[in-house]
Amino acid sequence: MTSLLRSAALLALALAAAAPAFPASFEVAISPSRFEVAGKAGARIGQSLTIHNLGNTATDVSVRTLDWSYSPEGQITYHDELVPGSCRPWVTLERRTLRVPQQGRSNFRFQIDIPPEAPRGECRLMLAVEGIEPAYQAQIQSGNASLSLPVSGRIALAVYVKVGGAEPKLEVNQVGVKSVNGKPTPVITVTNKGDAHGRLEGGLESTDAKGLRFDLTPESTPILPGQTRTLPLAPRGEANQKPPEITLPVRSKGQIDWELGSFKVDVEFK
Repeated sequence: MTSLLRSAALLALALAAAAPAFPASFEVAISPSRFEVAGKAGARIGQSLTIHNLGNTATDVSVRTLDWSYSPEGQITYHDELVPGSCRPWVTLERRTLRVPQQGRSNFRFQIDIPPEAPRGECRLMLAVEGIEPAYQAQIQSGNASLSLPVSGRIALAVYVKVGGAEPKLEVNQVGVKSVNGKPTPVITVTNKGDAHGRLEGGLESTDAKGLRFDLTPESTPILPGQTRTLPLAPRGEANQKPPEITLPVRSKGQIDWELGSFKVDVEFK
């Protein structure tokens, strides 16, 4: 992934369970947007991210790991404590804090050491890049990087490590219409019977009751192993334009893709 994630776009998701905000500015962007790597038991994997300071003053940030859970409804929860089976102990960070120069960038390295006895499956964790005040640097550098310390913002990057050939296996249960935010919306329900997360891509050529033509595209959030998720299909808008308002019934035909396959769809949403 090569996109930049601006903190303003992420804070609504990333600050779940966050401490009270500090008034300092946090004008930071991160690339890549997530890490998806693979390795066998006993392997060592080195990775790096780039922290971009979009502001006019130097910014101090801390980097740490978090566990996280993701519900079938799409609710993310961050866990500061190690959860059972956590693979955060596999990760070694280059350092705890760094200063990013104004209008500049800094690279940050981390390493994943997969234990020799690690079973096939997917390791998942978050890298949390947080703005800090200088007064708290010593506490963080000494290892006291708990959620009780004030932060001025956080960007959380998901890290997925597929061990021993782990992969998703997605199956479509049904397509239909469901109320989403009080509005009838085309949806697709998918089950992941594999041992790694998967995502939907692609689009369906569609025509609504008024003859409007557009593509319906699936939400691309992760479907974790063992989950069954119902994901909305949203109309794709033109560049720099709002997505069109559609009127049911909608006739759709095409292909929904995932990492290792695709689903052919020919349906009327009504």
